[in-house]
Amino acid sequence: MDYITVDNLSFSYDDEPVLQDINFTVQPGEFVILTGENGAAKSTLLKSVLGLLKPQEGSAAISKTNTRGEKLMVGYAPQQISSFNIGFPSKVLEFVESGRYQNNRWFKRLDSEDHDHVKKALESVGMWDLRNKKIGELSGGQKQRIALARIFATDPDLFVLDEPTTGMDKESRERFYRLLRHNSRVHNKAILMVTHEHEDIKEYMDRQITLRRKEDSPWRCFSMDSCSGHSKHQH
Repeated sequence: MDYITVDNLSFSYDDEPVLQDINFTVQPGEFVILTGENGAAKSTLLKSVLGLLKPQEGSAAISKTNTRGEKLMVGYAPQQISSFNIGFPSKVLEFVESGRYQNNRWFKRLDSEDHDHVKKALESVGMWDLRNKKIGELSGGQKQRIALARIFATDPDLFVLDEPTTGMDKESRERFYRLLRHNSRVHNKAILMVTHEHEDIKEYMDRQITLRRKEDSPWRCFSMDSCSGHSKHQH
């Protein structure tokens, strides 16, 4: 089954085409990156997939159910995810723990599995040692990391991430990529991530989709160029 299906999608802003003839799928267990030069409407494509924007032609859809037949959960990290309210009056740990209260679990107490999940999420972004700090005391890059940790804590089936590693150093990026690869390989999660083409991601991803400007089109019109990459795991 496909968690994401994009079929002949075209999108325009005020009659100016920005995306044309986009076709791809993302399956569970797949780590797919989306690249393209600046202005390639990558965020627009993600928002179309999520149903936040409506394409002029074609369609973009997310599966209603996961591989177990349950409601599919999506973890979405928009660009500048770290710009949430600076006065957010909680500690890092409480903020990430709040991600465990999704899935209709508002009135349950967190159990040891929840606490373990939260700890792993914070460790994965290098923020466990700062778990008792107030969010208002953190730098922008640190906020970015705990926002990502909270998404991991929600344990989604599908990750949709818009340049999540902005501001991370190489070591932090690689730790983050390893975590994503672990989630796709071991836990059968699907990942669609917009990123700059860092060489260091190549060994972690399964497939790369590149948006290219069409030769004979208005300057902002992009179409899908490639699905290069190699599925390194067996379905």
